[in-house]
Amino acid sequence: MTPAASDVARRLARQAEAVCRHYLPAGRREGAYWRVGDVANRPGQSLYVRLAGPKAGKWADAATGEHGDLLDLIAANRELVRFRDVLDEAGRFLAFPAPAAAAPPAPAGSPEAARRLFRAGRPLLGTPAERYLRSRGLTHLRGLRWLRFHPHCFHRAEEGDSAWPALLAAVTDLDGAVQGLQRLWLTRRGEKAPLADPRKAMGQLLGDAVRFGEAGDVLAAGEGLETVLSAREALPRIPAAAALSAAHLAALRLPASLRRLYIVVDDDPAGRRAAERLAERAQAVGVEPAAVHPVLGDLNEDLQQLGRDRLVRALRRQLAASDWRRFAEA
Repeated sequence: MTPAASDVARRLARQAEAVCRHYLPAGRREGAYWRVGDVANRPGQSLYVRLAGPKAGKWADAATGEHGDLLDLIAANRELVRFRDVLDEAGRFLAFPAPAAAAPPAPAGSPEAARRLFRAGRPLLGTPAERYLRSRGLTHLRGLRWLRFHPHCFHRAEEGDSAWPALLAAVTDLDGAVQGLQRLWLTRRGEKAPLADPRKAMGQLLGDAVRFGEAGDVLAAGEGLETVLSAREALPRIPAAAALSAAHLAALRLPASLRRLYIVVDDDPAGRRAAERLAERAQAVGVEPAAVHPVLGDLNEDLQQLGRDRLVRALRRQLAASDWRRFAEA
């Protein structure tokens, strides 16, 4: 190991618990060790990492016989082959300020648990999450602050616990604070994971949303993440909010600055009722509601089945001309 690499390994060892919380969040501290299933962050007890003392950062997997230091762990966890890439990944971790002290465990399913999981995510581009969204016809994927990717996200189910790659969508309040999270579990190819419930939410969602852009006097709001992102394929600059369910759309809290609300309707009974309820609430506070209807079942279905050009034409007919000029792609 080169002197530079040895120095990185020593710096990682001084933050061994922080390294484990970042790369192995499915595990937990047990005395002087961090215990988890394996280097891929699967639940279990086989792998242990020493957290303190002269051997801090050393780890071993009792099931496989694998062992090493934290550079080896990062390489295996992130599936990195070139040592230069391992050092770059370790450098990115070390660039973040070290935590002053280990935080106590957050209650399962709480807003704080949602915040910690979202912080453990990585940028979307170049991941299975990006491949999933592109497979749905979505291309405007840069600068989406509240979407991240997690390579090994824990999934609890009656048929057994597991860990899969996941698209993380953070639900924020009007002040931009993360209150909840939606997880969409995926395969490494970017397809939905073969689970009975590949999409689950945690934290506080009611009234809040996954937000794209800063809402001012105009906002587009809809149910599903893919539906709202489909609207932004035609209107990439429009502020938008995905409430993640019909009930949550009906209860969406509106910014005080809002003057016009475009409600992206899902064409089913629950979707239509939610849109009507939200329109009533908007009118009651002096906001002009305008329904945006799909040609088929929802805007993402329109995008995939009919194509972007037809989606653009359909949306253009339903927006005020001034808003179209303001938010459509130049």
